[in-house]
Amino acid sequence: MLAGDAAPLAALMQQLEHTQWLPAAAIALRQQQQLLEIAVHAEIHSVQFRSRMQAAGLRPQQLSTREGLRRLPVLRRRDVQAAGETLFCTQIPHAHAPVAESRTSGSSGEQVRVKRTAVSRLMWLAMTLREHLWQRRDFRGRLAIIRDDYLQAEQVDWPTWGPPASLLFETGTSHALAVRAGVARQFDWLQSINPDYLLVYPTNLAALLAQFEQRGLRLPRLRQIRTINETLTPDVREAARRVLGAGIADTYSSAEAGVIALQCPESGLYHVMAETLVLEVLDEQGEACVPGQVGRVVVTDLHNFATPLIRYDLGDYAEMADACPCGRGLPALKRIAGRRRNMVRLPDGRSLWPAIGGLRYREIAPIRQFQFVQRERDAIEVRLVSDAPLSADQERRIGDLIREALDFAFKLQFTYFAEQIPRGPGGKFEEFICELA
Repeated sequence: MLAGDAAPLAALMQQLEHTQWLPAAAIALRQQQQLLEIAVHAEIHSVQFRSRMQAAGLRPQQLSTREGLRRLPVLRRRDVQAAGETLFCTQIPHAHAPVAESRTSGSSGEQVRVKRTAVSRLMWLAMTLREHLWQRRDFRGRLAIIRDDYLQAEQVDWPTWGPPASLLFETGTSHALAVRAGVARQFDWLQSINPDYLLVYPTNLAALLAQFEQRGLRLPRLRQIRTINETLTPDVREAARRVLGAGIADTYSSAEAGVIALQCPESGLYHVMAETLVLEVLDEQGEACVPGQVGRVVVTDLHNFATPLIRYDLGDYAEMADACPCGRGLPALKRIAGRRRNMVRLPDGRSLWPAIGGLRYREIAPIRQFQFVQRERDAIEVRLVSDAPLSADQERRIGDLIREALDFAFKLQFTYFAEQIPRGPGGKFEEFICELA
């Protein structure tokens, strides 16, 4: 989207300012209408979607209700891979052209191809700009970015924030450094940039916070931190406030579906971007979760007429929330729990989210980074980057913390890395990985 396309974005932002305050029932009705339109199109032009519908005995009109939609089996990552070209629509509406293809592997390493239209990309830009506006950011500020997924060089400087903000507003400068540069260089670079806003992965932020706390330093101009791509934990939120005096605004998104949910500026809940997608949170039986219940996230993209991602299982887990007290009619999530592969599997068959946040470890040893990998039911590899070798007593005390948090006496194997633990595909880092089949 180029500078000449600012008008469609401005018009869409006016619509979104109105739709966010509609009652939940009115938003659901609009979703049903849009879903019917995209289902009719996809049944005609996507071989794979037509086969899904025939196998389920469904017609597009039946998907326009929540009950009918749930009759369609979910689409999983492996289904998208197996479908290949048959998933994509052979035609798109003229107004949605052009189409661009993206490839994503996410944290699992399994590559997925998705085609996105100009309209679906416009929606992505609009939701990104909505997040800026909700958080009332001063576009004249200086923006620092630490990420890897789109940087060709290790360090880049730009005269503006870039789209979407620069399409409609005058902005300050932005500066980007690749995650691969390492925490030590990132620490020095941030002090030289002295940003007003910082965009960063949560695990990278945790490592930086440890450095700032150890040296007793802050970023004087920093107003807010924005986190993306990974699960944000409460201990990192608390540390950011304590160490840098800055709050965090988290964004939940995926390469396939775009921006999924944004944090409410009033309550801190995650508002689902219901103008662009339908989000379901399902239990293990495929039934809708109630507020307070954690389940897997299934999304339906309402505007991508090139790739019918209808009831697509992202592999993520989230907790439903009651209606947000801010007054917006957009559905809400309480938290993003992570992916199935981020759950620990206990020998008795239970699976649970491992509450093994690492900030307490520094009370025992100078640990800069950690990761846990489970390959056996009763054993976990503990990967560490430490400023000094750990003694046997320090390993024992850290092991006690881990076993207490997981409520099982796992056998622990400690593995040490000199500089940093390698990141996964797309630059993502997962603190806990379960590799059990």
